Amino acid sequence: MRFSISTAFLPTDQLLPIARAADDLGYHSLAIPDHVVDLETLATPYPYTPDGARRWDHSAEWPDPWVLVGALAAVTTRLRFFTSVYVPAMRNPFQVAKSVGTAAVLSGNRVSLGIGIGWCEEEFDLLEQHFRTRGRRTDEGLALVKALWEPGWTEFHGEFYDAPRLVMEPTPTEQPPIYVGGLSEIAFARAARHDGWVGDMFRTDTAIGWATRLAEVRAEQGATGDFEVIVALTDAFLPEHFARAREGGVTECMTMPWVYYSGMDATLEQKLDGMARFAADVIDPVRAGAG
Repeated sequence: MRFSISTAFLPTDQLLPIARAADDLGYHSLAIPDHVVDLETLATPYPYTPDGARRWDHSAEWPDPWVLVGALAAVTTRLRFFTSVYVPAMRNPFQVAKSVGTAAVLSGNRVSLGIGIGWCEEEFDLLEQHFRTRGRRTDEGLALVKALWEPGWTEFHGEFYDAPRLVMEPTPTEQPPIYVGGLSEIAFARAARHDGWVGDMFRTDTAIGWATRLAEVRAEQGATGDFEVIVALTDAFLPEHFARAREGGVTECMTMPWVYYSGMDATLEQKLDGMARFAADVIDPVRAGAG
């Protein structure tokens, strides 16, 4: 079991010290959310709450993930970064490949691309991207992005995107892993074709159930190799709780460890202290139990 820090809704000016502390304390990753804008009113309901209301207020900050990774990579040495989740279908895939690939180069291959197909139709409209085709465009766009990450000449011809013979440099020396979010069978099948799945906040039994279903889908597809299952657990706080999730197929847990000790309104000093306490109280015992 690995542990990542969720940076959702955190003040941007706290992210560099949090990243440095996570790097020093042995956390595996920082999870970075994504929205371009936060519209005042929406007709589209938020899909992850019972009433469709958003989990944040309009003061929440959404720094660009790839600009942020460039800054965080410069002050860390081993910490990885992934998006939870980025919506590539809201962007041109050439720009996605350039931004993510550059971040991978600058970070020394410490980047993974966590993606979703997106839920906010109004945000798609604002960025002039077609909402109804987002699933098919995501699949084709990811194929193009992976081709653009390869060194040398690339040529691509698809339903939505077309690339004459071209090069895009710099290219990462390793392909960034791609993780897929979503709870539908289509999303599970898409995740199984890639390198992992990024979930939401779940109770442990629910997370184990999703991990089991993902393993079944991968077996149906004949998929092999490592596969990440990344979630936030709402009912885990002791080492044995996280160990049970690990045994059930969860590979990484997103957390805001200061919440256990100081609550959501923790100061930066309390956040850093909570990260250190959680590393001693949970991460070290979980690792020792794995040995």
